[in-house]
Amino acid sequence: MGGDSFGQSKGHPIFTYGTLKRGFPNHGLMQSLIDQNDAVFLGTHVTVHSYPLVCGPNGIPYLINLPGSGHRVKGELYSVSTRGLGRLDELEGITLGHYERLPIQTQAEAEAEAEAEAYYAHRSFGEELWEKNGREGLSEYTEREASGFVRREDRPKDRSFVDEVRFFLSSSSSAPK
Repeated sequence: MGGDSFGQSKGHPIFTYGTLKRGFPNHGLMQSLIDQNDAVFLGTHVTVHSYPLVCGPNGIPYLINLPGSGHRVKGELYSVSTRGLGRLDELEGITLGHYERLPIQTQAEAEAEAEAEAYYAHRSFGEELWEKNGREGLSEYTEREASGFVRREDRPKDRSFVDEVRFFLSSSSSAPK
């Protein structure tokens, strides 16, 4: 497997909980980073604290930075190079106000906690998204939720990512379960 020359001690630990996980729509980027020796899969992890995990418009998953709400979230931990981190930041739109990469504590089953970072819904809409979902969250983003995911190229072109979130939040219908 690629990545033997670089591991967690040199990389940035990144916790993935949605479309970047193995078998999900955006994992191709993570696999590309692994193939280019810019990421290493470290294992399945769960958050130490509970967090809201919800699906928003276009079936996109969002981790909300409200520790103590929701559930402990299951995901995958990777060690990512600085170059790889730049590619993940671009995908997650952190300079555009889509997500924020912030610290999170995770742990593998029956192992010590690990400090990592995760991509949270941007603070400008995260809590409102949690409210829109009736303060009901997921413990894991699964194939069921991913079936509603709309790839970027198939989304409406007349609204930005943030505009789409705002439109979703302003609609009177409830969020998808």
